[in-house]
Amino acid sequence: MFKKILVPLDGSDMAEAVLPTARYLAECFGAEITILQVLTPMPVMYYGVSVDVSLVADIEQSARTTANTYIHQTVAHLQDRGLKAQAVLKEDSSVADAILNYAEQNAIDLIAMSTHGRTGVGRWLLGSVADRITHGSNAPVLLVRPDLSN
Repeated sequence: MFKKILVPLDGSDMAEAVLPTARYLAECFGAEITILQVLTPMPVMYYGVSVDVSLVADIEQSARTTANTYIHQTVAHLQDRGLKAQAVLKEDSSVADAILNYAEQNAIDLIAMSTHGRTGVGRWLLGSVADRITHGSNAPVLLVRPDLSN
């Protein structure tokens, strides 16, 4: 039985493909959904060119504000459907580590997330957060593959 379901989102439609399944499970088990978004810091060097630190700070603050609005709107939609839900915004250099640490520290019963469908070289170059979560989590992980035909 699941009481706490963690749903990591990144703001993309692909990531949101897990929401109907997470809602259904929360309804079935009376579970609380935690919507988690992880922000990673911007590098201050791009292609060997130094970026103005104040510009980086402004961009990061804007990203923080946008992410905070997004996760709270998502939570409001879940609450409008009668579900228990909360929003959490974390900052970490590793998205996978932030998700795993949050799940461990908060006794999460299930991590439900979408894959982004990368295979081959793309997955090798970019890595797979879903893969790292699946192999590193003590809690069960439910992966939903988004319908890419739309």
